[in-house]
Amino acid sequence: MVVTGVVEESMIAAQVAREIGVSLDRVRAAIQLFDEGNTIPFVARYRKEMTGELDEVALRRIAERLEYIRGLNVRKAETTRLIAEQGSLTEELEQAIRAANNLAEVDDLYRPFRPKRKTRASVAREKGLLGLAESLLSGNIIDCEAEATRYLSEEHGVLLVEDALAGACDIIAELVADDAVARKWIREKTWQKGQLVSRSADEQAESVYQMYYDYREPICSVPPHRVLAMNRGEREDVLKLRIEAPIDDALVYLKKKWRKAKGAVNDYIERAVIDAYHRLIEQAIERELRNQLTEVAEEQAIRVFATNLRQLLLQPPVRGRVVLGVDPAYRTGCKLAVVDDTGKLLRVAVVYPTPPLSKQTQARHLITEFVAQYGVTLIAIGNGTASRETEQFIAETIPVLPHAIEYVIVSEAGASVYSASELAGEEFPDLDVSERSAISIARRLQDPLAELVKIDPKAVGVGQYQHDVSQKRLGESLAGVVESAVNSVGVDVNTASPALLSHVAGLSGAVAKQIVRYREENGRFQNRTQLKKVPRLGPKAFEQCAGFLRVPGGTVFLDNTPIHPESYAAAEMLLRELGVDSPGMSSKTARKKSEQSAVDGGLIDALKDVLQDSRVLEMAAAIGVGEPTLRDMIDALLRPGRDPREDLPAPIFRTDVLKMEDLQVEMILQGTVRNVVDFGAFVDIGVKQDGLVHVSEMADRFVRRPLDFVHVGDVVTVRVIGLDAAKGRVSLSMKGMQK
Repeated sequence: MVVTGVVEESMIAAQVAREIGVSLDRVRAAIQLFDEGNTIPFVARYRKEMTGELDEVALRRIAERLEYIRGLNVRKAETTRLIAEQGSLTEELEQAIRAANNLAEVDDLYRPFRPKRKTRASVAREKGLLGLAESLLSGNIIDCEAEATRYLSEEHGVLLVEDALAGACDIIAELVADDAVARKWIREKTWQKGQLVSRSADEQAESVYQMYYDYREPICSVPPHRVLAMNRGEREDVLKLRIEAPIDDALVYLKKKWRKAKGAVNDYIERAVIDAYHRLIEQAIERELRNQLTEVAEEQAIRVFATNLRQLLLQPPVRGRVVLGVDPAYRTGCKLAVVDDTGKLLRVAVVYPTPPLSKQTQARHLITEFVAQYGVTLIAIGNGTASRETEQFIAETIPVLPHAIEYVIVSEAGASVYSASELAGEEFPDLDVSERSAISIARRLQDPLAELVKIDPKAVGVGQYQHDVSQKRLGESLAGVVESAVNSVGVDVNTASPALLSHVAGLSGAVAKQIVRYREENGRFQNRTQLKKVPRLGPKAFEQCAGFLRVPGGTVFLDNTPIHPESYAAAEMLLRELGVDSPGMSSKTARKKSEQSAVDGGLIDALKDVLQDSRVLEMAAAIGVGEPTLRDMIDALLRPGRDPREDLPAPIFRTDVLKMEDLQVEMILQGTVRNVVDFGAFVDIGVKQDGLVHVSEMADRFVRRPLDFVHVGDVVTVRVIGLDAAKGRVSLSMKGMQK
């Protein structure tokens, strides 16, 4: 964290507040909490009174802008120091640096003072031609050729008047190119009026980029996904991209800015201006704007990936089911793994129901045995290679199984990454890599969040062009998403893996392992207070993590709620005010009485009554907490142990299979949204290839952003509007289908 003065910190807070549209007091409070070492989930949940109930999205924006602005201020200070060391710092320049709004503006101001490699202008200066350039810029000379003769030098190799004037023009060109105000004007004008032009490197070659073989679009309106697509085509040497700039506007501006009152010298000034633009400015501005386009596109791609990942992580768990996980394959066979309703591995095996061996009888016999022996009621099939052939086999097997059973297709993205990871090796050291993937597929159906946190988020595959963006920035964003998802759900401290615990606010990977080690050595945690005995889990870490860790069935009823230990006294006071025995007491009798009162509805009715506006403020004042904390407390007491994911639609369970050949235009189907991108959504309707709902087919009204309309995991009704069996493409529509 950068240590800055009080005045500077106040200015930073004001700038952040202005940029993101949040009141200054709330931003100041958030910054203070961050600087004190508080995590975003903790601040969002337990410091609502201080921040005015800012949510995680707003808090992350504040944190990101805070980091950028502090970094910008460091760059400004460094730039000021470097210019001052050269003896070139003026009050006007210092003010301009201080007023710069971004790194590009600071770099423009530093450009004239940055040490340069050998240039045409530096060579001209070495030949003693700076004086001639200054004379031309003064506009006070009438005969330029006569003035140039004064700078002829056999020693410096300036033998001709033309050479002297050319060198002077080189110096002027560099001065023009280094003009920060001019560069900013040209950059903005090019952004407003420039065109991104794409051409084919080989017009005869067929590729997925053919729509960009002769393409142009205003750079200020190119959609992010299109920028990334064209960038990829350029990297693959299929496309050639350039920015077609408003050259005439730029030259008119520069000529007017540098033109002198007297006419004789203007020909040379104009010559230098034209050279400056074409040789030193145009391509540099193009690079900057291409980088800007890419950065904006990458940020959008990262936002899409992050939103999809959050929805995927928060898919509802399938509880109380013994699951058979199936990792399909051809030659190497389908890996099977049976896990009980807690995710514990019971059995693994390999069968070969798909080509080339097609040993379906043996495979069917083993699956029947598993179903009968372990009470399997649900089969999870990975959606990778040989998925549909395996699905067909399972659908044909279901009627002969000893009891009713269903199956579901599960995304296996990242399963192989997990299987080969060090974490998987620690969990299942005696299993083959391929066998571990079937376990992951079964478990991610039972509890998607607990299983998917074991995988690098970048491997989950619910984004667009995720491999084309800054992997560092993507990793940072996705880590924040995982942290947010884990803490919004809460974690059972007695069953969670180190991988899951490591994403709880305030806990590092090392401390997460210490929690599991303590649990293994001392038995189940009976209450949250025991966490303080875990080695390396200090007071600050306890403060940050305690509210997000649950202890179901422990000695303290409140430990299975999101209520933070710091608010237990207030919670018990609330219950006393309502005339209800406190469930926060460790006495089992008191806890049972409280739970019984909730079952009878007495506690629920009393709490709901407080939520009436006329009593919330009164009760908050009586127990000494803020209104937001009271509302959260009541919500937690109304539904102790509640998992917010349970409110979401369950996955679609199937007993039969749908083939591509079965599809017909106008057929109405139900499907699950697998991925959402800027141009639409991909929906699993039970055939080999996910169908695409283009953004124009999402609703009867205009939809600007698909993510505003659908999310990963949504169960939607769609209509088939197009089929291309040869390419395996299915076009779908949601128009008129959603209520």
